[in-house]
Amino acid sequence: MEINTQSSIPVIRPAKAWSGVHTFCTTRVGGVGRPPYDSFNLGLGAGDLPETVLTNRGLLAQLIPQEPAWLQQVHGVRVVDADDPKNFVSANSPPAADASVTTQHERVLAVLTADCLSVVLADDRATVLGAAHAGWKGLAAGVLEETLSLMKRKQPDAMGWRAWIGPGIGAAAFQVGADVCQAFAAELALEPSLCVPDPAVCDRWRLDLAGLARLRLSKMGVGDVELSHCCTATNPKQFFSYRRDRQTGRMATLAWLSHQPESNDVMVGRDP
Repeated sequence: MEINTQSSIPVIRPAKAWSGVHTFCTTRVGGVGRPPYDSFNLGLGAGDLPETVLTNRGLLAQLIPQEPAWLQQVHGVRVVDADDPKNFVSANSPPAADASVTTQHERVLAVLTADCLSVVLADDRATVLGAAHAGWKGLAAGVLEETLSLMKRKQPDAMGWRAWIGPGIGAAAFQVGADVCQAFAAELALEPSLCVPDPAVCDRWRLDLAGLARLRLSKMGVGDVELSHCCTATNPKQFFSYRRDRQTGRMATLAWLSHQPESNDVMVGRDP
């Protein structure tokens, strides 16, 4: 990874810049929190001191043009229009949803994660943007399909879809049961390698969540899909991980439309 030493808040960005779109995922580094939330926890629902999280969100404000459209994530498929003020009437009561969409420049979309995937979607002309929280339940239920559907309704002329899948639990660390594998039966029939028997534990499987998201996006007509290749569970110095630690913080993936070109000047890449 390439780190800008001038910044105290390292972030993960797509390896290639997106014209008209700014997006990145924070890490656990750069904030004021104490164990087990050390140090840049951005999730108010994770059990951390609210004042600590709000201080960290204040630090985050240095990197973004305006307050993000925070969500109350519920592992579902509801997608909200971030441009509709009725959906965000109070900062203390964000909408219960797992994705949001915008066509407004500098309207910052936000997704919190600590093993689940964050997925950012846009058209090639950067006229519409979406950000989704995709754990296995939301992914199987269709949160990505619902996100793209709302994007198309908001911008019917948009085309040339692209996506970035942010840091999440990797296949080597994501041990699941048969019920989870069955939820992706259609995808696994096409790519069986995305779910393989765990060599160490009987009746358990290792699921490639990012690979499944990539396959779903491809089936949806998203032609340009980039994976971060960052595993949250196996990199405790850089990422929060709920499966690894249970009591832990949350990273945030932020995205917004902009007339200014994206810059990869802070941190780019995959696990070292």
